[in-house]
Parts: sequence; structure tokens; C-alpha cells
Amino acid sequence: MDLKGLIVGLGNPGPEYEQTRHNIGFMLVDAVLEEIAAKPYRRMEQLPATDLYRLWRISLPRVKGDFLLAKPLTYMNLSGIAVARICRENGIQPRNTLIAHDEIDLPLGRMKFKVGGGAAGHNGVTSIVNELGTGDFPRLRLGIGRPAGALVREHVLTDFTPAELPLVNLVLAAARDALPVYFGKGLTAAMQTVNSFNAVQQSPSQG
Repeated sequence: MDLKGLIVGLGNPGPEYEQTRHNIGFMLVDAVLEEIAAKPYRRMEQLPATDLYRLWRISLPRVKGDFLLAKPLTYMNLSGIAVARICRENGIQPRNTLIAHDEIDLPLGRMKFKVGGGAAGHNGVTSIVNELGTGDFPRLRLGIGRPAGALVREHVLTDFTPAELPLVNLVLAAARDALPVYFGKGLTAAMQTVNSFNAVQQSPSQG
């Protein structure tokens, strides 16, 4: 079937980074794969890995066609090298490439859709803009909170705490469910679903 788009979760490869805030994009990819694995009627095919990325061909619920789902292996600051290669080799346009990444300007438990614009200091997004030659692609910004009294670099490379993980899981589930809304119904519907979401209001531990 024709490819309808590419979904990329940003992060750093290696076990030492698995639970860090910078890897919430990778965590979203894992959440998508886990949901598909539990539903045998959904399509999922892991494609041959390269030194630049891990790649899957998947289906989304209620959306016709297949999508590519990717984790760049280039480390965050060179994410664009992997994204550009996938787009080029599979004929995918930037406007059909959704980038999910951590966002320090949103609190943990919140997320926002954005299309185009600058990288807001995010090195992974900057790399993608530079390699694609355009910033005209959608982003799913997953809040990790701004550090209090810590450098941004230190903050993004720290692990989520056990107390934060329930919020992380709630926002990842909501972000996963928003993907077919975006690709099936469009940006306006996705923004209505995503931009008002607040995991804190849904977490029993926060009640």
C-alpha cells in the first residue's frame, strides 16, 4: 500500500538514555509498537535496520494506508541526517513527516501540535530543519518541564522520576491516540484533541 507519512520519535540510542526526558519521543514510538503488538489485526513490519535509524511499517486505526515509524540512531543533535535519508529513500515530503520531541517550554503532562516555525532551541529539530531545507513539517511537542536551577542540558538528560512516570504514561497514551486523529482528520482536529490535554487532571495521584 502507498505510504501516507512518516512518524519520527526523537531521542538518543543506548540503555543509559532510555528513561531520560530527552527520549520521550523514543518512548512514544515504543508506546505505538506496544499497542500494535497487542492487536493482531494491525499491520506492523520491522524493516531492515541501518546505522542511521530503526524503522517500522505500520498501520494506524481508522486511517487508510501505511506509515513509517522511526527512531533515529544518530544521537539527538544529528537527527536530521536520519530523517532526511528516510524521506529521500521513501519519497516522503516534509509536510507528511511528523516529529515527536521533548519540549522544555511545556510542563510534564502537556503536549502541543505545531506546524512550521522555528526550532525554539531544540537541537534535534534544528538538525531536521537544516537537513530537509525547510521547517514546514508538523511537530508533536511533548512537555518535560523547564528546569529549576539546572542547566537545560543536564535537565533533558536526567531520568524521569518514579513519581513522574504515571504522568509520562498518560501523556504517551494520549499522544499515541492523537496520531490517527492528525493523519485521519487533520491539524485542527488534532490540535483540539491534543492542545487541551492535561495529564495532571487525569492522574489519580494528582487528585
